[in-house]
Amino acid sequence: MSNHQSEADPAVIALLLELKHPYIAENIIYVAGDRVITDPLCKPFSMGRNLLCVYSKKHMGDDPKLVEKKKRANTRSLKEMAVLLRGGSKLIWIAPSGGRDRPNPVTKEWYPAPFDASSTDNMRRLVEHAGVPGHIYPLAILCYDIMPPPPQVEKNIGEKRIISFHGTGISVGPKIDFHQVAGALEDPEEAKMVYTKALYDSVNQQYNVLNSAIHGKQGQEASTPSVSLSQPWQ
Repeated sequence: MSNHQSEADPAVIALLLELKHPYIAENIIYVAGDRVITDPLCKPFSMGRNLLCVYSKKHMGDDPKLVEKKKRANTRSLKEMAVLLRGGSKLIWIAPSGGRDRPNPVTKEWYPAPFDASSTDNMRRLVEHAGVPGHIYPLAILCYDIMPPPPQVEKNIGEKRIISFHGTGISVGPKIDFHQVAGALEDPEEAKMVYTKALYDSVNQQYNVLNSAIHGKQGQEASTPSVSLSQPWQ
C-alpha cells in the first residue's frame, strides 16, 4: 500500500531496487490507472513493467458513455488480481488514494494523498481470501520532482508536464496486520477506518523521513530508529 506521486513511480521503484533486489525490481506488479498506457508522455515509464490497469474513481465519470465499460474493465482486473494472489509469491503495488499526490494549496508542501478506506479494505479482503499467506506493507515514495502532476485533477489526456532531474527515495515499513490493529473492534466500518489510518500514518512517517533526506539534504543522516535509509548503489 503506497502513496503515488507520478506515472514514473514504477520506473523509480525498479531503478532503486535493481542493484540489490533485481528479482523484485523485475517482477513487482503495479496496479495502475489507464493513463499510464494512454498518455503518450507516460507510456515510456510503463514499458517493461508488469501492470494491472484500473480506472480511478476520480476519472470514472469523465465520459458517462464509458462508465459501464470502465466498471467491467475494473472487475476483470480485480479477478485477475485474485488469481495472482491465489498463486502466491506475488508482490503487488497499489495506491489506495486512487490518484497522484498533490501539494497543499496553502503551504505548497507535498504530502501523501489520503487513502480510500474502501480500497484498502478490498485489497485486504483479497489477500485474506487468497488461501495462501499474504502480508500488507506500507510503502512511501518521494519522486514528484521528476514529473509532478498538474496542480488540479484534469479529465483530458495530454496534461502539460515538466520533467526534471532530481533525487528520489522509497521506504517500506513493517507489515501491518488488520487483526492486530483493528480486530477487536465490533463495527466493521470503524475497523476499516482504523486499519486504513494505520497504513496511512506509517506511509506519512516514512515520507517525512524521505523528505528530510532529499529536500532537507540530510541524506542517510535523516534515518530514524524506525526508518533506516541507505544508498545501495554506492
